[in-house]
Amino acid sequence: MFQKNILDKVSFVINPNEFVSIVGPSGAGKTTLLRMLLAEDKPTEGRVMLHDVDINTLSGEDLNFVRRKIGAVFQDFRLLPQKNVYENIAFAMEAAGRPDNEIESDVPHVLELVDLGSKIWNFPDELSGGEKQRVAIARAIVNQPDIIIADEPTGNLDPVNTFDIVQIFKKINDLGTTVILTTHNKGVIDSIDRRVITMQDGKVTRDDLTGKYIL
Repeated sequence: MFQKNILDKVSFVINPNEFVSIVGPSGAGKTTLLRMLLAEDKPTEGRVMLHDVDINTLSGEDLNFVRRKIGAVFQDFRLLPQKNVYENIAFAMEAAGRPDNEIESDVPHVLELVDLGSKIWNFPDELSGGEKQRVAIARAIVNQPDIIIADEPTGNLDPVNTFDIVQIFKKINDLGTTVILTTHNKGVIDSIDRRVITMQDGKVTRDDLTGKYIL
């Protein structure tokens, strides 16, 4: 049976504290690439390295430890509807084994960072799309990961909220966190004005240090 390669000889290095956007048309392989970075999929060949460790050789607690170094933000928010904003973020900290006193101090702090302190007791159905994404970002960064991976994080947002979310990601990057973002939004890429990796048919076709959206 013929099997098509989704990714073909993709190779690049992302340095600590970089802000990298990955662009390309639907089917280019962006989501598969992110799933490999999150150790949700394994490559049939090659390696995915994080801090000199091939994450595909890890399992159990070792893999969970590495995954805690990566925060993820998605287009569909993935908030728990039965929990309020505080509880959604606290849940991520509880899963990482953080003590109650850290949860009580860190959740309000991280909500202030994303300009959402006044919504701490609201439930997801009481929030706008932009506010839900801010909660998702707060949840992703509350455990102080080394890397944030954002898959089309502004795909469901209007231009005003899109701009605000991009500014939050830039603030997070300025604080020292590596950001890897995928998007179809040309305006987002051009406004970030950082490194852009372009993919087409499973291959990297461009890698521009201060790139624009070029296909």
